[in-house]
Amino acid sequence: MSHPARVFGDVRAVRPPGAIVIDIEEVTKLYRMGSETIHALRGVGLKIRRNEYLAIMGPSGSGKSTLMNMLGCLDTPTAGRYEFNGKNVATMVDDELAEIRNREIGFVFQTFNLLPRSNALQNVELPLIYAGLPKTERVERARRALENVGLGDRMFHRPNELSGGQRQRVAIARALVNTPSIVLADEPTGNLDSKTGEEIMQLFEHLYDQGNTIIVVTHEEDIARHARRIVRLRDGLIESDAAAGAAA
Repeated sequence: MSHPARVFGDVRAVRPPGAIVIDIEEVTKLYRMGSETIHALRGVGLKIRRNEYLAIMGPSGSGKSTLMNMLGCLDTPTAGRYEFNGKNVATMVDDELAEIRNREIGFVFQTFNLLPRSNALQNVELPLIYAGLPKTERVERARRALENVGLGDRMFHRPNELSGGQRQRVAIARALVNTPSIVLADEPTGNLDSKTGEEIMQLFEHLYDQGNTIIVVTHEEDIARHARRIVRLRDGLIESDAAAGAAA
């Protein structure tokens, strides 16, 4: 398996944060299940800036998944304010949310979510098709994205011809191809062995060094420690928000 250059160094430098990308204030989320009301988030406030590398942690039922869905514009708050690049997400309709998801957020999932009959290049092209880019530009940008994650020699392989780590690299290339404001990774190493998982986290380190804003949602301490900042949730509230070295 090939790897991008400079991925495996243990560089812990913190890049200067930039402008605010995500600004959440007093966000609550309620779910009704029959006669019962579930308070998934209880007045959460959070600011995330460009150039940050953030991990979100919490036990089952803490509100971690709900917050991830909120950050990814997959859901909207019951109450409170959520601004993404200065735009009020809380009041957006479905088409507006879909536009932000496609152009501004690169998603990386535990299960890869690749199209099985399409090769790596075609999988990475997909967001660009939705964005309406011409084919020549799509192919070139998808090719560069795959080279950036060390898969320049695997472009025409289908998912079943790739290892788990290579499939996750394809998913990361797809997340990056639209040059999004943030990369949102949900348990990105959950389906990988420990060695391959560490390689993927070193790839995130490489992407952070290149200037990407990364949010990783995880329940694993060793994965969270790769980030520069860790936000811990419990019972729908932020329990702590600190630099990674101080957040344990």
